[in-house]
Amino acid sequence: MAYVARLKKEYSERVVNALKEEFGYKNVMEVPKLEKIVVSRGIGAAVADKKLIDHAVDELSMITGQKAIPTMSKKDVAAFKLRKGMPIGAKVTLRGERMYEFLDRLVTTALPRVRDFQGIRATGFDGRGNYSLGVTEQIIFPEINIDKINRINGMDITFVTSANTDKEAKSLLTELGLPFKKK
Repeated sequence: MAYVARLKKEYSERVVNALKEEFGYKNVMEVPKLEKIVVSRGIGAAVADKKLIDHAVDELSMITGQKAIPTMSKKDVAAFKLRKGMPIGAKVTLRGERMYEFLDRLVTTALPRVRDFQGIRATGFDGRGNYSLGVTEQIIFPEINIDKINRINGMDITFVTSANTDKEAKSLLTELGLPFKKK
């Protein structure tokens, strides 16, 4: 039997039924699902030091378990000494089993390691059912060895769902285990 991620199994067994009850979906295909997770990091100092991009790519690859790619600038900005096509960040797009594994590790091990953690804010929704979350330190992930990092950087994590509204997306993410702050 093939391996199935714990959260993927939980989604198909429990979350689908909970969302069908809450929103009155008649068909299983109407129930929103998590389509992808994009983990990205911008490195402003990479204009001066190209090695920072390699460190960012390596760290994102360690955290997500999938090879990260450098992102390039789209236009020239003279004030930042930036040329079109220069690497200025790194990103990873996770789908399928790796997406559920990353979400599981984020919820169970990484977020509880944040100092004074009260939950994540529910203000990161974009109106179309997608949620963005900012992490201030990469050292909350257990894959990162604190002795080997050269500087502490944050990252953005975007959850892309098939939900039509923010309310549906928030219910989906809450059922999958994201700890939103209570009002």
